[in-house]
Amino acid sequence: MALTLFDTDEYRPPVWKSYLYQLQQEAPHPRRITCTNELTSLVRRATLKENEQIPKYEKVHNFKVHTFRGPHWCEYCANFMWGLIAQGVKCADCGLNVHKQCSKMVPNDCKPDLKHVKKVYSCDLTTLVKARTTKRPMVVDMCIREIEARGLNSEGLYRVSGFSDLIEDVKMAFDRDGEKADISVNMYEDINIITGALKLYFRDLPIPLITYDAYPKFIESAKIMDPDEQLETLHEALKLLPPAHCETLRYLMAHLKRVTLHEKENLMNAENLGIVFGPTLMRSPELDAMAALNDIRYQRLVVELLIKNEDILF
Repeated sequence: MALTLFDTDEYRPPVWKSYLYQLQQEAPHPRRITCTNELTSLVRRATLKENEQIPKYEKVHNFKVHTFRGPHWCEYCANFMWGLIAQGVKCADCGLNVHKQCSKMVPNDCKPDLKHVKKVYSCDLTTLVKARTTKRPMVVDMCIREIEARGLNSEGLYRVSGFSDLIEDVKMAFDRDGEKADISVNMYEDINIITGALKLYFRDLPIPLITYDAYPKFIESAKIMDPDEQLETLHEALKLLPPAHCETLRYLMAHLKRVTLHEKENLMNAENLGIVFGPTLMRSPELDAMAALNDIRYQRLVVELLIKNEDILF
């Protein structure tokens, strides 16, 4: 049955009444909407405008040019999307369809859907945690739990590499099964395979755990000689990280601090872990190879400082 904007209230969800009333006032003549998709688009637009008034952290939409089959309406302005090809853009994470020009006005309220988020590795960290409604990526939690359960006394923990084919096997298990992936001792007896899978996860992130935007501030902190000023700058740098990145970094540093408590057995102190994790967690935004090479010593120092001062900084 076709609905109009002026039908009885039973067709108007209460949360959208005020917006539909506004449309009635602005329209010179009653306009019938005979397509359910268009009515849904109007409702979505009302929700988007409502969300614009709520000041909270949101994820940016991952819009890509898209060719739609059949008639489609923009889910922001509710107008028809004209053309035969590339009529608009579609969010690869949540599926929102809008005009290209409307995409600049859509609020950063992407709520990733698991049917669009196909992988765990190589997936944006914020996208992954929002899609699975978790504080941190499940691969980080599961690997750290397994390592702390049976690997803290393993000599050369994180420094010694596991068999690369089995590390890839763990990666595929997480991509395929998510939190149901089996990384227990029955499947992978060598703990270095699990540490290798965790390091690979961080290396595969499209945006590093310590993001490109925050990178210069972290490097700046490593160059400061005064200890108090150094920690203050490092604390300011942490504030530049997206919440999901900061929470994951906090959890990882607390884990690495516990690793150093077993230094007599595993021979891994904060300096050694900094050498391993510096280039893993940080990547220079500079394309100049020499500049990136010069930053390696500061990357190591940043991670070392984060581990040693984990209880103060987070």
